[in-house]
Amino acid sequence: MAGKGFTVRKNWDNPTEHAMPAEARVPAEMRVGPVLVSPATVLAPMAGVTDTVFRRFIRQASLFNRDQRSEIRDQVSVDAPVTNAQSGCGLLMTEFTSADGLARMRESKRRRYLTFYDDEHPIGAQLFGANPDTLAEAARIVQESGFDLVDLNLGCPAKKVVGSNGGSGLLRDLPRIGQIFRAVRKAVTIPFTVKFRLGWNDADIVCIELARMAEAEGLDAVALHARTREQGYSGQARWEWIAQVKQAVAIPVIGNGDIRTPEDAAAMVALTGCDAVMIGRAAAFNPWIFRQIAQYTATGSYDQPTGHDRYSMIRAYYLALLAEGEATRDLPRAERLGDPAGKMKQFATWFTHGLVGGAKLRGAIYHSRTGDEVLAAVDAFFAAQLASGADPEEVAPAEFPDDMQVCD
Repeated sequence: MAGKGFTVRKNWDNPTEHAMPAEARVPAEMRVGPVLVSPATVLAPMAGVTDTVFRRFIRQASLFNRDQRSEIRDQVSVDAPVTNAQSGCGLLMTEFTSADGLARMRESKRRRYLTFYDDEHPIGAQLFGANPDTLAEAARIVQESGFDLVDLNLGCPAKKVVGSNGGSGLLRDLPRIGQIFRAVRKAVTIPFTVKFRLGWNDADIVCIELARMAEAEGLDAVALHARTREQGYSGQARWEWIAQVKQAVAIPVIGNGDIRTPEDAAAMVALTGCDAVMIGRAAAFNPWIFRQIAQYTATGSYDQPTGHDRYSMIRAYYLALLAEGEATRDLPRAERLGDPAGKMKQFATWFTHGLVGGAKLRGAIYHSRTGDEVLAAVDAFFAAQLASGADPEEVAPAEFPDDMQVCD
């Protein structure tokens, strides 16, 4: 398909009118080695985003729906785990973690980066680095920590990461990537996967060669973010290359890039034949997207969140951050969650994206000094909306928030 004028329309006005054929929707499951990913949807690893609080929040997002308008949940429950099928998310991924740092740090300090709970399975840990031996040692640590799979990051475009020849920087050195594949594959028995971009730039597209190399070296699946490193997060993801990679290898291929809606996910599967879809930035401003994809796959339609739903969602996530911060408060500094208020502000733009009056709420959050003040600002905003008799409404955002640049 590549190079033949293949055009992808990624959004439709009416999901019912433009519903995809049932056989083209997101698959019910995918196997990565012995690991069952069901449904075939993956939360992308995102630096500064997919920590254990956010991952568990995504698993619980199906609970924040219109049936609970009258009772805003106070926290993300850990007593009644939500299954993959209920949440719609088949596989969770950690933030990308430096292999060099992981191999050097004390075992106790690794808790901050490798903490996960039983209800997060299946879960993969993503590593970045450039030294084959160091990556192999870090992969052994991941396996010993109980993760279901280990993933190699060859996609991050950040200058700091690329400058150390990590992330997408390695796309210019395929022989080194081959050495890494062999070292890590030899070091672990759990499934080993890789996420990569098309190549460094349009003049150096290597995704097909890289996928074939991964298959030859015994990797269990590949994930392609269909942009070059030079593109960063600009322009459209070129799904035609996902189709080319799928045709080139027999191992599972996970498609990534520009999935904002369930229709997008169905279109990617229909147009590329990929085995699963990976959702990144969309999950941060629409944590319901996995559940929506599951609904769309089953029925051809899905629920849209209301302002009440978003209130429930924001409040639950912020309370979960505060709870995790309190639970780790007495640990050494390197092992703590970090500043809950800072994390709340980070997510403020994303969580209010498309919410009518969201700018006012964001301003109140940004001027808050503590986590409790942030929560009070959220409560005050929605209380005022409800007191006025208005139902907080949402508009359907067509694009990602302007500041949404996360390394994945």
